[in-house]
Amino acid sequence: MSKIRYIYQTIEFDTMDIHVKTLKDKQQYDKKCDENPTFGISSANWSLFGVIWPSARILATLMNNYNIENKRILEVGCGIALSSLVLNQRNANITTTDFNPEVEVFLTENTRINDGNKIPFECANWANDDDTLGKFDLIIASDVLYEKFHLEDLSRFLNEHTNKTCEIIIVDPGRGNHAKFSKMMVALGYVHSQSEPLDTSKYLDEDFSGQIIKYMKE
Repeated sequence: MSKIRYIYQTIEFDTMDIHVKTLKDKQQYDKKCDENPTFGISSANWSLFGVIWPSARILATLMNNYNIENKRILEVGCGIALSSLVLNQRNANITTTDFNPEVEVFLTENTRINDGNKIPFECANWANDDDTLGKFDLIIASDVLYEKFHLEDLSRFLNEHTNKTCEIIIVDPGRGNHAKFSKMMVALGYVHSQSEPLDTSKYLDEDFSGQIIKYMKE
């Protein structure tokens, strides 16, 4: 049985260095999941949490200078949680959540190697309403609009965790689902806007054709 392979890398954000342990590539798989199918994570999808996607890099770059004063922040579908690691270095009030329980293992290690404070994590399923996350002033996510059948669950999940005034930011690479999702969020009372990220060529190897999507609740 082949072992899971990892890499360590340092990502620069202006004068801030974030050190991360990730999977070596998307071909890695923990075969223990075959013995515990209750996780509901297939071999094709298991590794998706453990690499840094372009959308995650864009979101983390945005969070490096974003206004976080007096905000309780949640990163949804956090994966390696690069944005949360950046925010943690800024002493933000950040909480993370993901469906894959292995995320917490990587989050703990990556927080340690960055000498950061413990980042709260809860393994939550968008389709359920039994989590204990609470309400937030800012919710962030990247590349979470990847399956059409997830959209309704995600819109409900986000809405249930917003304070009376809240901003939601999703970086989407252009998978074709954000228009439908935005209609769901507008129907829930949110104001929708979108824009292209700036200067991504400075830190991404390939062109990014997606959008930064924002939903405001006022």
